[in-house]
Parts: sequence; structure tokens; C-alpha cells
Amino acid sequence: MALPDFLKQLDDLVADAVQAFDSASDSESLEAARIEFLGAKKGRLKAAQKQMGGVDKSDRPVAGKRFNETKKQIDVAFKAAGERLAGGTQAVAKAEPQFDPTLPGTSLRIGRLHPITQTIEELKDIMGRLGFSVADGPEIEDEWHNFEALNIPREHPARDPLDNFYLTTAQRTADDKTLLLRSQTSTVQIRVMENTPPPVRIISLGRVYRPDTADATHYPMFHQIEGLLIDTHVTMADLKSVLRLFAVSYLGGDVHIRFRPSFFPFTEPSVEADYHWDDQWIEFGGAGMVDPNVLRAVGYDPEAVVGFAFGLGIERLCMRRHGITDIREFYKNDVRFLHQF
Repeated sequence: MALPDFLKQLDDLVADAVQAFDSASDSESLEAARIEFLGAKKGRLKAAQKQMGGVDKSDRPVAGKRFNETKKQIDVAFKAAGERLAGGTQAVAKAEPQFDPTLPGTSLRIGRLHPITQTIEELKDIMGRLGFSVADGPEIEDEWHNFEALNIPREHPARDPLDNFYLTTAQRTADDKTLLLRSQTSTVQIRVMENTPPPVRIISLGRVYRPDTADATHYPMFHQIEGLLIDTHVTMADLKSVLRLFAVSYLGGDVHIRFRPSFFPFTEPSVEADYHWDDQWIEFGGAGMVDPNVLRAVGYDPEAVVGFAFGLGIERLCMRRHGITDIREFYKNDVRFLHQF
């Protein structure tokens, strides 16, 4: 075979192979083209290799070089076609939806407020409808606001270091006042009355601290709601009415309130309030008429104004509402427990 004829045959082979590979629309047609041109037994490239034996001996180096170039061109064209088809498959896969739109969606896990926070917000709403505004105060207090202004003298057992969280002597105020974590939210009432002329109608809600041993009904940190009403012509009947309306609003149904005589340094007379709910009497909290000494401590005239105050445990209200028997459950951070509310 003459060299020019063999070289033309190789050029035609490359052109046919490139066209066949470029025309392949899927892996099956590309495989058929590969077998046609690159098949080990009957491929057209293999047939051309055999025909190279008919080229004159002197022309075989040129023919062999061109054959190798032809084989390389066909291999490159085949690989390019394979990459083209692979890329097209990925593009189609990306264009397809990654989920079945007919299936129900996955519900998002939404967080919830802690049951104590829920209770606080509900109590604010109830007392707001009864005309009480919310007042806040610091959790680190001095002895004046935590004890003395509340008619708790220095020798009173309630000021015992074993019953309070006093801070170290290095943590004193600029005027050398001893500081402690407040043991009651009544401190907020003192701060409000010091800066507000009567009438006063407030509630204070927040954390208080007492070194109690943790058990089912006690915890060294808990929450209180305290109410204060200062005006003229305020009586125990007003106190009882407010507490009853509060209990009915929070617990629902027909709730009855009763008072039992008690003693608190900052109220006189003082009472323990009980409420009758679910066919049993349950302790509600302490209350009473504000002691005249407390009114004098904040600059009020006890001959001109009078008032009542009450303090209730928020955890106790929440536990009673939801049937919780152990106060420690509120502070374990067990999401299985918290998820119920």
C-alpha cells in the first residue's frame, strides 16, 4: 500500500471516530462507538494497524509515527466524550429535586419557655389586670433594704449568717455596707416606696436565696412574687379580695381563701393565707397589713396612709398547677421534663 493512501485512511479514521464520539448521546451509544473504533479484535484502528504491514519498508517509520498519533487522537476524543456524558448526568441529577414534595415536611424542633418563666409571665398578666404594675430590683442587697427597713432588727434570728448568703467582706459598698443575696423580694417594695409617693400598687417577681438543704419542697434559690398596695382606707378585706381574685384567675374554678393568724416583722397584723382547691386546704403564702415602722422607714406617714403586702412562692404555684411533686425538677435541665410545658 502506498504511503499517501495509508495516511489518508488514518485521517479519515480520526474524523469518523471524532464524529461518532461527539454524536453519542448516552453511555450505550458511546460504548458502541468505542467498540467500532477501538475494539481489540474487530475495531477499525486494529484493522488499520494490520494494513500498515503493506506499506513499503522504507515508509514504515513515517506510517508508524502517524498511526501512533492517530491512536492518541482517537483516545482523547473518546475520553472527552465520556467526560461530556458524565458531566451531563451530574447536571441532570443536580437539576432533579432532592426530596419528594408529596411527603410531609419535617417538623422543626421549637424551643419553649421554662415553666417558671411561663408562670411568671402569667402572674404578671393576672396582677396587671388587677391594677398592679411590675417593679424590679437588684438581687445583691444591703442589710438596710433586706432587713432594717423591713422592721427586722440586728438581733433578729432571720439575720443569722447561717440563714443568709452574705458576701465576703471584700465585697462591700463604697460606704462600707455589708452585702448579701436578697432573701426576699420585699426589698423591691422598700426601694419603690423610697422613691415613690403614695399611692403605690406594685408587684415584684424574681429570684431569692436562702441556704436551705435541697429536697422535694426546698431549694437554695427559688422565685417569689410579692404584692404591695399603699393608699388610704386599705383594709384586710381588700387584701383577701385581691388574693381570692388572684387564685381564681390562676387556678380557675371557685377558690376560697382563709386567713390564719401569724407573725412577720414587716406586717401587723400578719396572716398565713390558705386556699381551698381540689377539696383540700393548701398553704398559699404570707400576707398582712404593712407595719407602721416600715412606712416610717421609707418616709411615709402611717397616720395618713395604710396598705397591705403579700408574698407567694412561684415554684409552689407552678407545682400545684401542673401536679409536680419535686421542686428540684425545675433545675435539672432535663429536656424530657421541660418539654411537657
